[in-house]
Amino acid sequence: MNKHKFSRLALYVFLSISAFVSLFPFYWMLVSSTNSTADINSGKLSFGSSLMENLTKLNTQVDLGLVFYNTSKIAILSTVFTLIISSMAGYGFEVYKSRNRDKVYNALLLTMMIPFAALMIPLFTMMAKANLLDTHFAVMLPTIASVFIVFYFRQCTKVFPKELIDAARVDGVKEWRIFVFVYWPVMRSTYAAAFIIVFMTSWNAFLWPLIVLQSAELKTINLVLSSLSSAYFPDFGVIMVGTVVATIPTLAVFFAMQKQFVAGMTGSVK
Repeated sequence: MNKHKFSRLALYVFLSISAFVSLFPFYWMLVSSTNSTADINSGKLSFGSSLMENLTKLNTQVDLGLVFYNTSKIAILSTVFTLIISSMAGYGFEVYKSRNRDKVYNALLLTMMIPFAALMIPLFTMMAKANLLDTHFAVMLPTIASVFIVFYFRQCTKVFPKELIDAARVDGVKEWRIFVFVYWPVMRSTYAAAFIIVFMTSWNAFLWPLIVLQSAELKTINLVLSSLSSAYFPDFGVIMVGTVVATIPTLAVFFAMQKQFVAGMTGSVK
C-alpha cells in the first residue's frame, strides 16, 4: 500500500469514527423513545414497542400545545427582532463611515468575551426593576441585539456590491428604502443562515428562561423536560420521546433552509 492510499484510508477511518460519534447520540435518543425505562437502563440498543405508550404518558404529563406555543413564540419573535436589529447594526457599521466607527465596533466585539454567568445577576436585576420577571419579554430582550449576528452581517456586507447603494442614492432613494428594498433581497441567503442560527439558539435556550420564568403556564419545552428528568423516579422513555418531539422543529427549519444556510455561510450574494 503506497503512501497516498494509506492517507486516504486513514482519512476515511477518521471520518467514519467522527460520524459515528456525532450520530450515535441521535440514534440513542430515537431508540430510547421507543423503549421503556427498564429497557433503557439495561442498555438496549434496538427499537422497542413503547413509543405510543411514551407519547401517551408525555401528553398526560405535559400540555404539549401550551409549551410548544410558548417556545415557538419566544423563538420566532426573538429571531425576527434579532435579524432586524442586528442586520441594521452590521449594515450601518460597514456602509456608514465615521471617525469612531471601528472603535465602537471593536468595543462591541470585546463584549463577546464576557461569560453569560457574569451577566446573569445584572440582567436579573434590570428585569426585576423593569417589572418584567416571569414574562416572555424578559427572555427575549437580552437576546435581541446579538453581537455575533452583528459581526456576521458586517462581514457579509463587505462583499455586498456598494454600487447598488450608490446608484440608489443617485436616484434619490431614501436610506431606509435602500436597506429594505435593495439590501434585504440581495442578502437573503445571509438572512436565511442567520435565521437558522438564531432560531436554533433561541429554541434550545435553557439557563436564562430557567432564571426568569417561574409560572408553569409560561415555561418552554426545555424547562418542562428538565422538570421531568428531575423527578425522584424519572421515566426516561417519556423524557426521550419528549426530547425527540422538541428536536423536530429545529430539524425541520434546518432541512427546509439548508441550501440557503450553506450559501449564506459561504458568503454568497445574489
